[in-house]
Amino acid sequence: MDDLENAARKPGGRVAKRAVVVGAGIAGLAAALRMHRAGWEVVVLERAPARRSGGYLLNLHGPGYDAAERLGLLPALGPRDIGFFTSVLVRADGREKFTVPAAVAQAAVGKRALSLFRGDLESVLYAAVAEHVDIRFGTTVRAMTQDPGAVEVTLSDGSRLQADLLIGADGVHSRIRELAFGPESDYLVELNHMVGAFPLDTVPDHVPHGVGTTFLGPRRTAAVMNLGPGRSSAFFTYRSPDPTGELARGAVSALTAAFGDLGRGVAEALQQLAADPADAYFDSVGQIVVDRWSSGRVVLLGDAAWCVTVFAGYGAALALDGADRLGAALAAHGDDLATALDAWEQSLRPEVRKRQALARKGISRFAPPTRAHVWAGDLMLRAIQLPGVRGLVQRSIQRANN
Repeated sequence: MDDLENAARKPGGRVAKRAVVVGAGIAGLAAALRMHRAGWEVVVLERAPARRSGGYLLNLHGPGYDAAERLGLLPALGPRDIGFFTSVLVRADGREKFTVPAAVAQAAVGKRALSLFRGDLESVLYAAVAEHVDIRFGTTVRAMTQDPGAVEVTLSDGSRLQADLLIGADGVHSRIRELAFGPESDYLVELNHMVGAFPLDTVPDHVPHGVGTTFLGPRRTAAVMNLGPGRSSAFFTYRSPDPTGELARGAVSALTAAFGDLGRGVAEALQQLAADPADAYFDSVGQIVVDRWSSGRVVLLGDAAWCVTVFAGYGAALALDGADRLGAALAAHGDDLATALDAWEQSLRPEVRKRQALARKGISRFAPPTRAHVWAGDLMLRAIQLPGVRGLVQRSIQRANN
């Protein structure tokens, strides 16, 4: 069945504009919330058959925290904040090197910050929009056409939707970007690293509660967090000259080959992965670089537009900030869509450039190229626990967030 009516009429006979948002992750749900509050009718399309509640930890501070505040999310996010936890650097066999207290990270970031599971942030966003927008799971976009007056999408079930704006918030492997801008290979800049993350059903025996253990070695990092049953997780990243080959091997084989020599918490995590790999996230690390984020009535948002990668640690913040700024620009420029999208992109692109550059520079922190880099990193982590050095680090982080 086709759905080609532009939108429902509002009180007084005014016709609401319609936005179709593709992707029900952080960027997509934040966009849906912002557009709804601006008076738009919103339809969200999500390829997955249901909501995904898992995901790794993320931090919201600086502009990301500010955007969450503007979107009215802080009252719901506050109770889900896990705060800062103690980090223990370990050797390959799992024995402790040294400990970085939670207070060190807290002092560096400041009070306006949240540490959240990705699934918790998505749950709060979903709760904010579920009763106000049309969310369709198990639905993808098969084709797209547009003219100066509207954009039309053909869905995987054969139905069609017409809208004033199509927002592609469907991640680094965006279908909307492919349809509107061309193949992924034109925009994906591979960083020759892999990343894996998955929840842990069983609390690791060798990781104390409230602690995250991290092994840093040449060209690889493994981290295991014990935050209790249902809240623990593992994270891995490593350098690979052949990301395509690693993806073909799959998460279990590739991660076991890269980290199977490590002991204690990492060994336990890999055993759980082998027993149940279904919830594992495993992908190559690459940035999306697009000269322009909009084309007519189609606009890209979040990882679909700019993917800064996990090495930047800022993807969720940019998704929230980008969605909020997009809604503000559309509201400020009324029916002048082209001007609104230009103003939005000009306001956000400098921050994206900065975060992408910081991510490329930060690769050596996640996957040190040599043992000398590992040693230097250990020395720095030990040093920042000194009060004077800690203050310098705090000011440096604050400058990066402003």
